[in-house]
Amino acid sequence: MKTEHVAAGKEDIAGRLNFMALDDAAKASLKTLKPILDKEMAPALDKFYARVKKTPETNRFFSSDAHINRAKGAQVGHWANIADGNFNDEYGAKVRTIGQVHARIGLEPRWYIGGYALIAEHLITEIVKAHWPKGGLFSRQATSAEEMSAMLSSLVKGMFLDMDLSISVYMDASDVTKQRAVQEEVLATERKLVSETFGVALKKISDGDLTARIAADLPVAYEELGEHFNHAISELARAIGGIEAGASQIHLSAKEIAAAADDLAKRTERQAANLEETAAAVEQVTRTVKQTAEGADQANSTVIAARANAERSGEVVTHAIEVMQEIQTSSASIARIVDVIDEIAFQTNLLALNAGIEAARAGEAGRGFAVVASEVRALAQRCADAAKDIQGLIAKSRGQVDDGVNSVNQVAQSLQQIVSQVVEVSSVFGNIRASTAEQATGLQAVNTAIGQMDQITQQNAAMVEEANAASQALTVESEQIALKLKAFKTSTQVHVGSPSGYRRAA
Repeated sequence: MKTEHVAAGKEDIAGRLNFMALDDAAKASLKTLKPILDKEMAPALDKFYARVKKTPETNRFFSSDAHINRAKGAQVGHWANIADGNFNDEYGAKVRTIGQVHARIGLEPRWYIGGYALIAEHLITEIVKAHWPKGGLFSRQATSAEEMSAMLSSLVKGMFLDMDLSISVYMDASDVTKQRAVQEEVLATERKLVSETFGVALKKISDGDLTARIAADLPVAYEELGEHFNHAISELARAIGGIEAGASQIHLSAKEIAAAADDLAKRTERQAANLEETAAAVEQVTRTVKQTAEGADQANSTVIAARANAERSGEVVTHAIEVMQEIQTSSASIARIVDVIDEIAFQTNLLALNAGIEAARAGEAGRGFAVVASEVRALAQRCADAAKDIQGLIAKSRGQVDDGVNSVNQVAQSLQQIVSQVVEVSSVFGNIRASTAEQATGLQAVNTAIGQMDQITQQNAAMVEEANAASQALTVESEQIALKLKAFKTSTQVHVGSPSGYRRAA
């Protein structure tokens, strides 16, 4: 690290040497102690490590005796540089390594300083012993007090320099560790704040409250995340609100469709009943026309039987002829009515085709079938009116035939002379019979067409009933969706459009 490099750098060592006056003279005095230091360093370290092994707080840093021996060897080499007074880059690198190791393993400076004290005690004792004056004639000249002071001062300065550098590196490393711890504590606090803030917001969202926002002041590193979170929740709330409005509108539309389908089902059911009544009325008209044909046959037989009496009276015959002519006129009217019925049958067939087409689209455009059904009812009414007219004419023809029979009976003798004319009248009755048969055939076709329309109407009624059931199910589903969406709380008020105003047809 930068602080560590500065603490043990060359320029900083030079500054320390200069401040404590560990100059060349002091280095020279220190070098004079090298023989003693080289000799006594190992015993001093032995005493030191013996104390280390007895102290639990320091013994825990060494796993074995081999570990201690490796550490002792490294210290011997390091003290050799100190004894040489060689405080160069190599020495600074070793001191930096020692301080970093002490910081890494957690060796507090008090144990380091205590170790220097023990080593200094041993070394100073041995130096004093070596240079202390001895008695005797051949004893070596005693070292002066100045020289002794200079040697011991240089040793103490070297030891303090080494101790200062190692402890400085240790303190710098400890400061970095403390800074890291503070940073980690700050980060942990920020993470806790962010976690709690987002946790509260997410809890509200999980409860369906989409108005939850990150309002607390977040650390700078998390401000953008908070903004993105608020924007995402706002968009989600807007989407949920739109879906809720759409679901509510679908629910209203489904209710209208269900009401319309129910109305259509009822009207289709009524239409089927009306067609059944119309079919019954047409069938009754058909039976009446058949009875008319039978009556015409009987009248023809009567005319043939009266042929023998036709000669009685010309006036009676004339009267009979007039009566028959009136019958013929009535028959012509009947023919026209039959034409009307035939036309009605044709138009009814066309309307039945249109009704089939409209029935195919009954689920989407049910009103079209109502128009066709109205036309069918109108045509059915016309058929009923025509049938009534036919009944009136037939009744009138019957009265005329009765008058003719009475007249023919009165002039039976006279009709003998106009046998040929009676034959012609018989031919007229044959035409009437044929026309009546055609009427019966036409009415039978109308009856068949109405029966087909009734069958189609019944099928339409079944389809409308299915559509009604589907629309009711759609209403229930849309209501459930709307209820689920209402569980979410949003900041915007959902506005649902008003119904389209479907009105039940009369």
